[in-house]
Amino acid sequence: MIQHLPQLRHTQSGNFFLMAGPCAIEGEEMAMRIAEHIVKITDKLQIPYIFKGSYRKANRSRIDSFSGIGDEKALKIHEKVRNTFGVPTVTDFHSAEEAAMAAQYVDVLQVPAFLCRQTDMLIAAAQTGKVVNIKKGQFLAPEAMKFAVDKVRDSGNDKVILTDRGSTFGYYDLIVDYRGIPAMQQMGVPVVLDITHSLQQPNQASGVTGGKPALIETIARAGVAVGVDGLFVETHFDPANAKSDGANMLHLDKLEGLLTRLVEIRKAVNQF
Repeated sequence: MIQHLPQLRHTQSGNFFLMAGPCAIEGEEMAMRIAEHIVKITDKLQIPYIFKGSYRKANRSRIDSFSGIGDEKALKIHEKVRNTFGVPTVTDFHSAEEAAMAAQYVDVLQVPAFLCRQTDMLIAAAQTGKVVNIKKGQFLAPEAMKFAVDKVRDSGNDKVILTDRGSTFGYYDLIVDYRGIPAMQQMGVPVVLDITHSLQQPNQASGVTGGKPALIETIARAGVAVGVDGLFVETHFDPANAKSDGANMLHLDKLEGLLTRLVEIRKAVNQF
């Protein structure tokens, strides 16, 4: 994956790479503010960085939940982030028809976890020639992701990433099975651990997803220790008022301290 993203910096540092940004693009000012902050941190720590932000949130519990500011408007903000800060960008998309549209503006197309078996979406993403990040379904064993990877590869694209975001545990919780990281790495793809969505508490009676952000560092430390290739984190300067997934996002002010400690763990892991 690294070699297919020429704008990705610090690829020789030995660090994990990072996909980070807000859950949803709420506007240009907030996206640029978050991107600038993360770029400064990742340059300082020599972490390869990909800006993350959803141009639209299609999977919402309630019809009155925020879904986006308009597809093209949000995607153009992705383009501005890339051009301003010189970093690649990633967004999820929601149907096969949207793949080509999103690919005009971003470097990595993300297939959402609930849609990771959708053959038409995987083929459409592959055919754009972009890097394809497939999120592991909460309902799937890690080994089952081989078939999603094969669909992209068999469509002529070998630029695949897999992201673990926890597995369903009862009705209202998720757990991370760290055995899945090496299992998916055996498929010959980089494996990312989503350290914020793994702490979601879905299906709340209120219709608003809950979360346990106090455990973000616990999840991240364990993932880096196991040898994950990348980390995925949603972050915001005001999570309490974020328009999507605020309950499990990391406050932007806490990101540098977290990454600094994780880089030290990575250095120790690299010695073995």
